[in-house]
Amino acid sequence: MKVIEILNFNRELLKRLQDAGIRLEDCRYIDLYADYMKLLGHGEKVSYIVAALSDKYLVSERKVYSLIKRFQSDCKTFAV
Repeated sequence: MKVIEILNFNRELLKRLQDAGIRLEDCRYIDLYADYMKLLGHGEKVSYIVAALSDKYLVSERKVYSLIKRFQSDCKTFAV
């Protein structure tokens, strides 16, 4: 299967995700956010969680903070 075939097949879904303000590359960080929520639920401090996840997922602490903020935000209303 060619890339264009997959894009064409999923065009409507991809357009809706884009309109909702979702970045396709964020799908690789779903596990990072799940780990964040689990550690937060266990009472860990946010700064410790961010440092630990930064090391585990090999991204900067700034990136972790940015992902947390983005994942907790509401979708754009006109896209839903």
